[in-house]
Amino acid sequence: MGLIGAGKVNGASVTELKAEPIVTRLANEDKIPFYKKPNLLFLYCMLFPTCMGIELTSGFDSQMINALQIVPYWNLYPDFKNPEGALKGIIAAAYSLGAILSLPFIPTINDRFGRRWSIFGGSLVMMTGALIQGFSVHVGMYIIARMILGFGIPTCIVSGSSLIGELAYPKERPVLTSLFNVSYFVGQIVAAAICFGTNDIKSDWAWRIPSLLQLCPSLLQVTCVFFLPESPRWLITKDRGEEAHAILSKYHGEGANGLEFVEAEFAQMNAAIHLELEASKRSWVDLFQTSGMRRRVLISAMLGLFTQWSGNTLISYYLGDLLKLIGYKDTKYIQKINVSIACWSLFCGMTVALLVTKVRRRVMYMTCTISLLLCYIAWTISMERAQTAVAMGSNNPAANIAVLFFIYAYTPCYNIGYNALSYTYMVELWPYAERSRGISVFQLFGRLASFFTTFVNPIGLKNAGWRFFISYCVWLAFEVVFVYFMFPETSNRTLEELAFMFEDKVLSEQVTAAVKKVVDHGGSGHIERPSIEGKEGASPEVKGTYV
Repeated sequence: MGLIGAGKVNGASVTELKAEPIVTRLANEDKIPFYKKPNLLFLYCMLFPTCMGIELTSGFDSQMINALQIVPYWNLYPDFKNPEGALKGIIAAAYSLGAILSLPFIPTINDRFGRRWSIFGGSLVMMTGALIQGFSVHVGMYIIARMILGFGIPTCIVSGSSLIGELAYPKERPVLTSLFNVSYFVGQIVAAAICFGTNDIKSDWAWRIPSLLQLCPSLLQVTCVFFLPESPRWLITKDRGEEAHAILSKYHGEGANGLEFVEAEFAQMNAAIHLELEASKRSWVDLFQTSGMRRRVLISAMLGLFTQWSGNTLISYYLGDLLKLIGYKDTKYIQKINVSIACWSLFCGMTVALLVTKVRRRVMYMTCTISLLLCYIAWTISMERAQTAVAMGSNNPAANIAVLFFIYAYTPCYNIGYNALSYTYMVELWPYAERSRGISVFQLFGRLASFFTTFVNPIGLKNAGWRFFISYCVWLAFEVVFVYFMFPETSNRTLEELAFMFEDKVLSEQVTAAVKKVVDHGGSGHIERPSIEGKEGASPEVKGTYV
């Protein structure tokens, strides 16, 4: 997706143009805070339950499966037969398996129906799965229900994370997309608290109630999603530019330089998206046609693996098993640890999300990977000391405290990069035309890693004990190297200013020229469609060759 050759854009030589971040500059000049802009404030209030609330379901799920394993009547239910090893693994991993099966369809659904209808449809699927899960009568039915839940979640995640990035005002976009993943911890807290409350119920409802309540976040999305506008970028791709312009005027036009900013932003979107579409077949093949796209695919795939293969699933799905390895048996005590970790995770996630506009992306990712490696090495040593004492029939209080300390220390280390930045980075990394497919690649590898680790973790803990942790230490060392050499910096730019960061500069310069025309000459924002020479609708002033 590159453009070779010089030409003219609106009368200026592309070799003389510098791809200035004009829209970013205009946004930074706006000193009016979002809470003093009524329309923008309403938009953000609706984004929270509708889009950010999507990850409530994932957080609820991981904590529910974790907490239910501690609930006595879960283990006593006749058909579940106190699941261990592979059966316990497949119960947890079924959610990710269902998600993997849905991923090939997500880009088509997003492109055809838009962000809002995709969220609505995915939420209905998840509500169906939660109902079947809550009324399951045997373990096979429970596993199928979890697969249905998993089938619905990726559509909502891809659509919701994209919609946040595409509706938010540029100044607040990094924080909002970072908060998207933070809602995961809210779901964890709610699930942990519910399971703590149902722990003493002397019937099957001790686990049925939490299983049924997993439909609540999806019900929230179904109720609220159509209070949000559609993505202006999606509307532009459907030749509905006037609707897109109206949405931008309403929600982004309340600043000090409102009219000028909206016209420049619309011109930038229009130019960038049409340039992208000229070179895109809107298929999976596009992801492998150029070196820039292949690098995006590699980064997305590895980031998906990193978010689920960094040892986090041990805590989120198998905390009870970890604590039992070092001698903690009391279910009430384990449930309290469970709830406290969820609350600590929310605090860390919120804090880091508010820092994303202050610290560069590469700095945050390098801090994340290095601190995770150091934390896991220390945790592994502590586990060895604690588990050795238990095997000898004694207790090592110091090692036990160290294990608990490093479980808590793991949370801020992970959140610095793999929680707060994941969707912020994905939205920034991918241009609009391929964003749904790009985030789907991230989801695919994340779900594959989650399926593998949630299935293998109980087997590894049972058969290898503390030695199982060494595999994570080795992997985390690889993460440090990969992030250092492969992750680009994406901070302090609008999405369109990042759209061609791996491609020929001519493309970004054409977009800049379109914005400069509006800013310098008071254009209407309804610019001529940038295109390549020889194609229908091409402007004779934009020349070059796509490769």
